[in-house]
Amino acid sequence: MVYRAARRLAFSQSIARLQQASTAAVTTVLKLMVDANAPASTRLRAADIVLERTSKAIELEDIEARLAALEQAAGESDQNRRR
Repeated sequence: MVYRAARRLAFSQSIARLQQASTAAVTTVLKLMVDANAPASTRLRAADIVLERTSKAIELEDIEARLAALEQAAGESDQNRRR
């Protein structure tokens, strides 16, 4: 049990560090995307990353909203059964 807790803590700390670094990563990608001196292939790849990640973020937000609605409906259904 102690090992598992330590492992979870280490993993949580790693995730937190990645989240903190994400701002710098986004800044780098955006700078490359608009840098006229960067090779076209680099600018294209940066643009593709922006579009792909944005699309994925929208999908995740949609899934989260749908899940929240389902959980709320399930909770209301449970409450109605108990009455």
